[in-house]
Amino acid sequence: MNVILGTDKNGLTLKNMIKQFLEEKEFNVLDVTATGADDFIESTAAVVKEIQADDASFGILFDAYGAGSFMAATKHPGIIAAEVSDERSAYMTRQHNNARIITLGSEIVGNELARNIVLAFLTSHYDGGRHQIRVDMLNKMF
Repeated sequence: MNVILGTDKNGLTLKNMIKQFLEEKEFNVLDVTATGADDFIESTAAVVKEIQADDASFGILFDAYGAGSFMAATKHPGIIAAEVSDERSAYMTRQHNNARIITLGSEIVGNELARNIVLAFLTSHYDGGRHQIRVDMLNKMF
């Protein structure tokens, strides 16, 4: 599994901490914004491009509040993203909505919570079944 990371300048410190954490956990990490993009629109587009090219990859976006990256990500066809600030939401958005991207706000979550959120998201699995109807509806919106 590839994990694609992207951030603007506001999320750079949190992204770097998560990158190190994921590498220690032996995830394949691709950082598309090593120095932080000037704007979350740019970092989001870079992550989405990689996600769309690899069906088995997941993305994590960082900015100050998570909202901007979330809004930008959902503008791209075929992308299901969730803005999360707790472990349960990270787990459930993957399990029920088949989200491939989560967004985190560096001004919202601290380091330990961010690690827990990321781990919950990346270790959960999509349930399919009755949830596929919703996922299909989301994907048809574009």
